Amino acid sequence: MTLQRTAYRSAILHSIADPQEVGLDNSFEFFEDGVLVVENGHILDVGPADEVLARHPSGMSVTQYEHKLITAGFIDTHIHYPQTGMIASYGEQLLDWLENYTFPEELKFKNPVYARQVANIFFDELASNGTTTALVFGTVHKESVDVFFEEAEKRKLRMIAGKVLMDRNAPDYLTDTPESGYQDSKALIEKWHNKDRLLYAVTPRFAPTSTPEQLATVGKLLEEYPDVYMHTHLSENKKEIEWVLELFPERDSYLDVYDHYKLLKNRAVFAHGVHLTDCECKRLSETGSAIAFCPTSNLFLGSGLFNLPKMEQHGIRVGMGTDVGAGTSFSMLQTMSEAYKILQLQQQKLHPLKSLYLSTLGGAKALYLDDKIGNLKPGKEADFVVLDLHATPLMSFRMQQAKTLEEQLFVLMSLGDDRTVSKTFVYGEKAYDAEGTTEPEMVTKKKAS
Repeated sequence: MTLQRTAYRSAILHSIADPQEVGLDNSFEFFEDGVLVVENGHILDVGPADEVLARHPSGMSVTQYEHKLITAGFIDTHIHYPQTGMIASYGEQLLDWLENYTFPEELKFKNPVYARQVANIFFDELASNGTTTALVFGTVHKESVDVFFEEAEKRKLRMIAGKVLMDRNAPDYLTDTPESGYQDSKALIEKWHNKDRLLYAVTPRFAPTSTPEQLATVGKLLEEYPDVYMHTHLSENKKEIEWVLELFPERDSYLDVYDHYKLLKNRAVFAHGVHLTDCECKRLSETGSAIAFCPTSNLFLGSGLFNLPKMEQHGIRVGMGTDVGAGTSFSMLQTMSEAYKILQLQQQKLHPLKSLYLSTLGGAKALYLDDKIGNLKPGKEADFVVLDLHATPLMSFRMQQAKTLEEQLFVLMSLGDDRTVSKTFVYGEKAYDAEGTTEPEMVTKKKAS
């Protein structure tokens, strides 16, 4: 934790509201020469440099970043840490991809040594891509989640994760039972939920891999622990939807399966939602449930095109997700770029300020954490990222042609990737530095006025 008051001077941009609700001009704050002040892991002050520096005592350490942009840490609302080692697996759609790639890889996580190795690679990748919070799938093994939380706690991360529940339509080596899944989840909740910055998500993989008996235990856990999360998949693939309706012929729709077992609620996050009906959208909105928009995996698996305006019309909370390993990058910048293309294919537009919102404050709202993270307002936890506007020769040249803030932001999202992330700060402490510890930074002391 940062015990000393420190400040960072650079261009600063952050979302303060949904552009769709308040208009583009009222959705952000931008300080061309700004200062962000951090103390005890929280943001103390932010604003124009001259105003902020005048409010603080002389002798405060100020680190200045040239040709950089500070914004809130990215929030990934759907990702699988056990799939880190199988990202970029060729040539299947969802159901075959699970059978041929996902399940064999997840078997390895019965070994906590392997799980810990992957967890650390996973957290390193998040940090180098500027992601400071994520909603994360583990595996069916309780050990994989224990290890994940142990490593997240060491790094002071705000992470949400859970053990996968899966008692049918999967290999025997990856199934649990309704009772064992319930007991394992209960033990993990008691151990990790609300410990430091960690939170728990009850995690049925998706309706086809859970019996009615297991889905009932999910509802029971949510009733017993009303402030935990529920994290699963929904309407990603048309064959998947057909399968769900075959398995649950008494239910009206895919979402109705989850609704019947009381899984829709605040802090319920459904990944994908590519093929939702208006009735399903209405129900998601009524219950305060959220959707994770996962553009790279929807394209990679050929699942379909997410209809963001439809979600907005129904008032559904939406965050951005990479969905690694079906998703093809840990980078939220690359994910924003693919999101733009998905809407283009539907003759719709995705403004760069809306993309920034979905990847920061929108994700925080989807997770009901916008009182703690998502932007740089004083009082929030000090998770932020320093982006390099000249990270590559092409980006540097393109930035010289950019005439507006929106154009600069769109260049970042179109050309940016992990090379664009200069530094990542977690709870006020530097968690990643592209140049290592030897990079010369302009550190000065604020002079007495």
